[in-house]
Amino acid sequence: MDEARARDVLAAAAVLPGPARDARLLALGENAVFAAGGLVVKVGRDAELLERARRELEVAGWLADAGVPAVRAAEPKPLLIEGHPVTVWHRLADPVRPARPRDLARLLRIVHALPAPPFALPPRELLGGVERWLRLAGDAIDPEDAAYLRARRDGFAAAAAALTPRLAPGPIHGDALPRNVHVGPDGPVLVDLETFSADLREHDLVVMALSRDRYGLPAQDYDSFTEAYGWDVREWEGCAVLRGARETASCAWVAQHAPGNPAALAEFRRRVASLRDGDETVRWYPF
Repeated sequence: MDEARARDVLAAAAVLPGPARDARLLALGENAVFAAGGLVVKVGRDAELLERARRELEVAGWLADAGVPAVRAAEPKPLLIEGHPVTVWHRLADPVRPARPRDLARLLRIVHALPAPPFALPPRELLGGVERWLRLAGDAIDPEDAAYLRARRDGFAAAAAALTPRLAPGPIHGDALPRNVHVGPDGPVLVDLETFSADLREHDLVVMALSRDRYGLPAQDYDSFTEAYGWDVREWEGCAVLRGARETASCAWVAQHAPGNPAALAEFRRRVASLRDGDETVRWYPF
């Protein structure tokens, strides 16, 4: 789905106060995210994402009832427009500063203290998208690389299922990064709720450990995260398993952008090569 297609769907949805062509594009990935007036609209890549969109709206309502600082839905149900799920959100005030790791940690402490919601949350299917992303990559990537990632997926899925957690399992954000925190005039709030799950709380903490090891997060920023949360997941013997699973998923996620995007293909190849070589020091770059 390119921007032009997403704008066509946005126009057909007729949920914005003005013309779709005037909406500001905020992001383009599995969702195209547009803003206009007091609203934000997410247009999903395809109908496969409809159930996820429905659950994200349920999560938003649950968090609102619990008083958790998080983005609020403007419409309680998703639309399905020309095969694309569409959700509508209240637009947040402009950020007053970038989110920091400790902001994320404090919000995770709130989420991790929540009991189960009154509806079913799925397990964190960290590796569940691998096949879909590799399929979208198609012939743009080496078939041997795709086979290698499928084998890693299967191995880490089995290893993760056998883990003994240190923390009590329960609701998690599922993609716990500072980019999914918005710091407005009233403080930090969680955004991008589509990966909310019921699973090992350690999933949310391994993300930042990987950011330190792979993506260049300064050690002092990681330390501020663990201090604010109250525990360093690297002390847990299962950390390497969840890290390996997330690395596998991250490679496959980049692969879906490889067709027609040389930068994505280069980053995909860098990541796969580092995994094949077992080199945990190779720097990865956000994409």
